[in-house]
Amino acid sequence: MDLLLLSNSTQHGQGYLAHALDTVTSFLPSGARLAFVPYALADHDAYTARVRGALEPSGITVRGVHESGDPLVALADADAVFVGGGNSFRLLSALYRTGLRDALRTAVRGGLPYMGASAGTNMAAPSLRTTNDMPIVQPPSFETLGLVPFQINPHYLDPDPLSTHKGETREERLTEFLEENDVPVLGLREGSWLRVAGERATVGGERPARLFARGAEPRELAAGSDASFLLTAKAAFDSPTRRAA
Repeated sequence: MDLLLLSNSTQHGQGYLAHALDTVTSFLPSGARLAFVPYALADHDAYTARVRGALEPSGITVRGVHESGDPLVALADADAVFVGGGNSFRLLSALYRTGLRDALRTAVRGGLPYMGASAGTNMAAPSLRTTNDMPIVQPPSFETLGLVPFQINPHYLDPDPLSTHKGETREERLTEFLEENDVPVLGLREGSWLRVAGERATVGGERPARLFARGAEPRELAAGSDASFLLTAKAAFDSPTRRAA
């Protein structure tokens, strides 16, 4: 498979996709017809126009999958697909409703390049369970595309030692996830991404990723690190750690 999984599409102080534009344009085929999946936000036309404005100057033709009337036809006609960020629950619900969930899995496993950002990156994992988003709608299932066998947490935030906020940190929430599920979680900080090309996975971007796994201390994966070992991970959901009686 050919995947580019971005933590975020907008970096502070920069335009849409500007922080990763060289990586994006080298990932997409030259002169690509890009199918954009805008369902994570409510205004599909405005969202598609934003992506078009960012990528068409680089020679990439952007077409929202909602624009043709049949998202499956739009996907079939594309050279690559980009699933944009927003609310992951709304996005997954739409993928089920339109039939794109199954169509995307088939197309990407068959070689169609897949780019995701934020919620679109969440979709590449097996489950929605490590999203940061509020469940504003209820999808038929938490099962996402399963393009990789491990979980991803985009927008990963490190604990702030000066914060007076008493809610759980992101690290604490992911630790809770691992108490109930035995699945590695790759935390992608802002400005970072994961590139998967066949059997090789590489961390990229401005900042290191943080890897969480049951029974191990979290560890850093610097930009450029080989993360291919994650592609052979075994996911065991609903597999709680043994608790004292």
